[in-house]
Amino acid sequence: MIKDRVSLSALANVALFLGSGLSIYYALSYLISNATEGPTAVEAKKRSEAALKRFTARRPDLDLDLDEYEKLILAEVIAPEDISVGFDDIGGLEDIVDDLRESVLYPLTVPGLFSSGSPLLSAPKGVLLYGPPGCGKTMLAKALAAESSATFINIKMSTILDKWFGQSNKLVAAIFSLAHKLQPSIVFIDEIDSFLRERQKMDHEVTSMLKAEFMTLWDGLTSDGRILVLGATNRPNDIDSAFLRRMPKRFAVRLPKPPQRRKILELLLRGTELDPEFDLDAVVANTAGMSGSDIKEACRDAVMVPAREYFREHYAAAKGGAVPRAPADTRIRALKTTDFFLGQPATEEFGETLSSALD
Repeated sequence: MIKDRVSLSALANVALFLGSGLSIYYALSYLISNATEGPTAVEAKKRSEAALKRFTARRPDLDLDLDEYEKLILAEVIAPEDISVGFDDIGGLEDIVDDLRESVLYPLTVPGLFSSGSPLLSAPKGVLLYGPPGCGKTMLAKALAAESSATFINIKMSTILDKWFGQSNKLVAAIFSLAHKLQPSIVFIDEIDSFLRERQKMDHEVTSMLKAEFMTLWDGLTSDGRILVLGATNRPNDIDSAFLRRMPKRFAVRLPKPPQRRKILELLLRGTELDPEFDLDAVVANTAGMSGSDIKEACRDAVMVPAREYFREHYAAAKGGAVPRAPADTRIRALKTTDFFLGQPATEEFGETLSSALD
């Protein structure tokens, strides 16, 4: 009888010990997991879950079976309907737009038109947009995604890089596997030279493995040309030659010439009231050497001139920082050519030449 009691007591102690040990193990595992993930990883998971809900609501017919890495990449997917830029909103790049439509857009979105012909009639695996900053490379990428209604995966280095060895490679693999499931897809990498730059002996092992993984998966696509890697850079000479080979379609987006600058100005000023004597030719002639982004900022500075005059006239008496409510009949005068000089032009040469042209 005493032996039975001792046995039961021993079993109870053993069970208690094992239970305590398991409890401590799971508690420590939970704490270590949270400590290693950190707030960034937790926030990324929240964004991926929210992105999955949005995507499922938008595409209820699509049954997606995604792993944890694909869900993280899904957070970087931009829906075509969320992109407000189209080819009609891009001025001065008509030749590039036409070529993109014929060689990239149609094979990507209507593969049936090319299936009966030569296997060479397909979209290229990669397209590179290069040129000076502010000339519309990123805008072209957005317009291509919007016009094609393709899944637009905007890849950033902060998304791919991970502090744990091997995780970055899994994220790169998830990019292509997700693009395959959601094809037609466009994988866009802005400033691609920072990621796929020329490989050197002093490169870190992780970086070399990441580039090799990306190149292997890029070559291994079996998606009938419905996945496109699109890159943009202003330093094309820094890109590794092996990656350039995989981007046979390359478009040089140069500084706009006079006809292109006119088209850009017409698009930028189409919602602005212009003075009857507004001289568009003078503005076009004196924006030489400016990029599309520079011209946009020059227009922004110019339209602020009549707005600034209105503020000073009607709100000069405002005290204590309180701004009075604008009247219903608020009307700012039309934009004049001289406003481009009175504003803050992007370059001193632009202001000086425009001033002399108007004298």
